[in-house]
Amino acid sequence: MYNADRRSKEFIDGLHYFLSVAEANKQNGFMCCPCVHCNNNKDYSSSRILHSHIFANGFMKKYVCWTKHGEQGVTMEDNEEEDFDDHFPGNAGIGAFDDDIPMEEPEVDVAENDPSDDLGQALHNVQADCESETERLKFQKLLEDHHKLLYPDCQNGFKKLGTTLELLQWKATNGVSDKGFGELLKLVKKMLPKDNELPATTYEAKQLVCPLGLEVQKIHACPNDCILYRGEYENLDACPVCSALRYKIRKDDPGDVEGEPPRKRVPAKVMWYSPIIPRLKRLFRNKDNAKLMRWHKEERKKDSMLRHPADGSQWRKIDRTYPKFDLDARNIRFGLSTDGMNPFGEMSSGHSTWPVTLCLYNLPPWLCMKRKFIMMPVLIPGPKQPGNDIDVYLRPLVEELLLLWGDEGVRMWDEYKQENFNLRALLFVTINDWPALSNLSGHSNKGYKACTHCLDDTDNIWLTHCKKVVYMGHRRFLPIRHAVRKKGKHFKGQADHRTKPMHRSGKDVFNMVKDLEVIFGKGSGSQPVPNENGMAPMWKKKSIFWELPYWEVLDVRHAIDVMHLTKNFCVNLIAFLGVYGKTKDTVEARQELQLMEERMPYIHNSEIMDDNT
Repeated sequence: MYNADRRSKEFIDGLHYFLSVAEANKQNGFMCCPCVHCNNNKDYSSSRILHSHIFANGFMKKYVCWTKHGEQGVTMEDNEEEDFDDHFPGNAGIGAFDDDIPMEEPEVDVAENDPSDDLGQALHNVQADCESETERLKFQKLLEDHHKLLYPDCQNGFKKLGTTLELLQWKATNGVSDKGFGELLKLVKKMLPKDNELPATTYEAKQLVCPLGLEVQKIHACPNDCILYRGEYENLDACPVCSALRYKIRKDDPGDVEGEPPRKRVPAKVMWYSPIIPRLKRLFRNKDNAKLMRWHKEERKKDSMLRHPADGSQWRKIDRTYPKFDLDARNIRFGLSTDGMNPFGEMSSGHSTWPVTLCLYNLPPWLCMKRKFIMMPVLIPGPKQPGNDIDVYLRPLVEELLLLWGDEGVRMWDEYKQENFNLRALLFVTINDWPALSNLSGHSNKGYKACTHCLDDTDNIWLTHCKKVVYMGHRRFLPIRHAVRKKGKHFKGQADHRTKPMHRSGKDVFNMVKDLEVIFGKGSGSQPVPNENGMAPMWKKKSIFWELPYWEVLDVRHAIDVMHLTKNFCVNLIAFLGVYGKTKDTVEARQELQLMEERMPYIHNSEIMDDNT
């Protein structure tokens, strides 16, 4: 605090630590400033002011014990010497006991009790929480590698596990391929002394730190997306819905040969699932991350501005409906997104792999979409998109969400508060593009009733020449006294005094879909059946999310992502003028306008049938 140069890294790191302590011990939202000029006599609400004051002026004299910022104790003066009472065993120094009494010092592993050894302490804590003996043995091996020197007589103190972790972190940060990283390991291993413990290949390095990773389940799936081979279907070899085989058929497979081990069977389709509960446990094991998960309630600026989902009406409605859920700031609101992608980079290929991601809305808005805090619990492989059958693959995730919503939640350790607590979580909203929204919600995204707001009241028109359905009647969403409602100049000379369609509550929508039964799968699965008017039904299925008890309460269950909304909306408006070289003002469109007796100010009617216009 006093001897280091204020421009040095040592002082800056110490200053940041002091500011974190001051933030954690605010009094009524204010902190005393301990700089030379303020002398703890002035209070400020922002730690930035303290940072600038202390960095420019330095700390006030003799402020070693931060009594104004949460610490308790008495500061020892410079000329005060330690006074040990030799007659008190707790303060006994050398010679305090009789020489005849043998003094046996317990054997203590200094490395294991080193307070600066965060990795060793973390391994001890995780080993203590292991439920099975197999997991304990794995972490025992990790502890041995953690205390093992990289090579005999290593003077720098490099350890086998720590060095391997740093190298793997460097590989991930710089995007080095497995092949390149393996060649680097071989080169470094040759440079080190003989009998060194550095892994020789990338595979060995990953196997060394494998117990530190989180579980990833590979679940076999029907190639037609009918079922997952888990639960009651775990031991089946064929799909009970479409009779598709679970495993691929080898062309040169002679079958089981007596005296030889059976060949490994390759599943026809595999879904990857990463459980979210172990990841949440690891998240709260980190002190900084555990503190960030409380930001939405303890540090968010609360005014009339909309800066975070917590400022919205849906967040407040959940708090009113479930007050117990709102009591603990650590309870999580998830946002779910999914879309198709081609992982092979062949844009002309029809391959479509679907990742499902979860973001945490407890975090500040500048961290919600950071890769560090986004989880990908489900990866649905291609080559075909799951489409309406995506609910089959969401089943494990929904089961975990139901477990997290239970009254008891899931027991976890909060490193920031240093306490155990029961974590609960809910799915706040799904955000996707228009086709993915249809797959998740079960609502048709095309046809006569495609509007997710209007539902049965959707105003639709079939265009004979363009061969598609368009949705008109937008004037009814304007205010009642809006001037455009009365003007019929561009609307066949008619005014529109209709009110906008009433918003349907979650309970109303649930009553529409509760009796729907759909057999999933692209084989013999059921398809939507047209109604008596020849129109396709509005709902394709009852979404799996209706199994969540709180899904009816949400006003907005499925939302459109901002990127597609702004891009598609603006491009369709601006492209009408041909700005992007692709106009909506086509011959077919003008033929439809003539058919609808709309006003066409830019072109004469006789020119409509000219293909060169």
